[in-house]
Amino acid sequence: ASFPFLCFRSLLIFGLLLLAPFTQPSTITQPNFVLLLADDLGIGDVGCYGNDTIRTPNIDRLAKEGVKLTQHIAAAPLCTPSRAAFLTGRYPLRSGMDAINDYRVIFWNAGSGGLPPNETTFAKILQHQGYSTGLIGKWHQGVNCESRNDHCHHPLKHGFDYFYGMPFTLISDCQPTETPEMDRAFRRKLWLSTQMIGLVTLTAVLGRLTGLISVRWKTLTCLAGFSLLFFISWFSSYGFVRYWNCIMMRNHGITEQPMVTERTTSLILRESISFIERNKHKPFLLFLSFLHSHTPLLTTEKFLGKSRHGLYGDNVEEMDWMVGQVLDAIDKKGLKDTTLVYFASDHGGWLERQEGERQLGGWNGIYKGGKAMGGWEGGIRVPGIFRWPGVLPAGAVIDEPTSLMDIYPTVVHLAGGRVPQDRVIDGRDLLPLLRGAVAHSEHEFLFHYCGVHLHAVRWHQKDTGAVWKAHYVTPIFSPPGAGACYDRGFCPCFGEGVTHHEPPLLFELSQDPSEAKPLSADTEPLFDTVIRKIGRAVEEHRRTLTPVPQQLSVSNVVWKPWLQPCCGTFPFCWCDKEGDN
Repeated sequence: ASFPFLCFRSLLIFGLLLLAPFTQPSTITQPNFVLLLADDLGIGDVGCYGNDTIRTPNIDRLAKEGVKLTQHIAAAPLCTPSRAAFLTGRYPLRSGMDAINDYRVIFWNAGSGGLPPNETTFAKILQHQGYSTGLIGKWHQGVNCESRNDHCHHPLKHGFDYFYGMPFTLISDCQPTETPEMDRAFRRKLWLSTQMIGLVTLTAVLGRLTGLISVRWKTLTCLAGFSLLFFISWFSSYGFVRYWNCIMMRNHGITEQPMVTERTTSLILRESISFIERNKHKPFLLFLSFLHSHTPLLTTEKFLGKSRHGLYGDNVEEMDWMVGQVLDAIDKKGLKDTTLVYFASDHGGWLERQEGERQLGGWNGIYKGGKAMGGWEGGIRVPGIFRWPGVLPAGAVIDEPTSLMDIYPTVVHLAGGRVPQDRVIDGRDLLPLLRGAVAHSEHEFLFHYCGVHLHAVRWHQKDTGAVWKAHYVTPIFSPPGAGACYDRGFCPCFGEGVTHHEPPLLFELSQDPSEAKPLSADTEPLFDTVIRKIGRAVEEHRRTLTPVPQQLSVSNVVWKPWLQPCCGTFPFCWCDKEGDN
């Protein structure tokens, strides 16, 4: 070969090497990740998913500049199990984070249950890949195991370098002006029992004083002591919910006990933008876990009364504004093209959450059911949006079954890490689907649990495009036909409040997304074939399950004074370090 030809070939190879980083950015550099997770937001509450009355311009902008998923599914219909699945890429019953009883979420900061230390979150893997990892907002995966400060379930033990927010979840008890929400029915029973025991004691004392009944004073003293102990036994926990559960932490330290709700939104936003600013020169993961739009719907004065949907609409519009502020911070730091932004909700909207005439829960659009319902689409189909300019196509819409669990392998892969090989990972890497390199999701089957009870299964028949869904168990709506369990506040997973179906109810979601017209062997020629196929998938799936400690058992869920996080000397727990600053 001649010398000029060799020179030309060398220059060509050198040019191609220089061009490679620009043609395949996702394989060359580690992107930043900003994961935005709303709380209790219904898929019908967002403009780009069909809502034309609640204004969500910033979330809509994400969809316009990125990829919108229309069949994005939560692994559970409640906060604690859904978030456990999101963090680990695994169905929550694999880690013991789904319920075997009616206690379906973490109930107390002073419970001993939580995300087990042997679970590996995506944050932990990214930490090992050199990322700065931060969690701002809601955790709800437990705090302690055996002592007040062991913090075995704490975010900093699960791969996050920095944490600011609530170790628990926002509840109406955190707002002194709101009606208590936590375990409301059980609390009423305890108060009624206390009154009855007190009435019996008082009647016995008056009978003894008037000589109507003959009873020893020692017996009356014991009865009075029992009455007092019974009252103290439950009031020491339920009487101080705001102090025990409504706290804010920075890393391992408590900053507010109880939290000052008037400034919570501004502090969470400030901390989020500050984390981006501090880490703009190195790869980072920011998990902004919103307290919006969970009751009591903390909303600043700037947004009160501004929406057409009352306080709930105000709250959603404020969250959208917060999304915009975070996106602006990314843009101003010149990080837009190197940052993958993801927005979703942890499960469907809470239909039953009402106070008088006020609707305080979300809307799930055309989909039946809502929060706490493991099978119906309204409880588990959520918004799902990805944006990464230059890598993901703008304005794309994908109607393939995907899961919140898919974030795990997607993020780990892009960070250059490797998913754990010693356990089942149920999520699938979404990048090929998001980029348009493949036409179909890797999920053939998705299993829809309510607690540890399998309620439904989805089968994506890729050769035909059909999405079959078989319901084995459904909740009994009350009143009948209401679409929710308004007399209970939540629909149950088992017991008298559910119906078992044999054969299962079958729907074809691509034709009937509202699950309004169940198919039968008479109306669908493939009915028996589909039911058998799904049945075999359930058997194979169950063979992958192994027994694990139940983190939401009664013994793990109950309030334990010795585990209570306390800013001070227990039981005198109070501080306001943000106010002091």
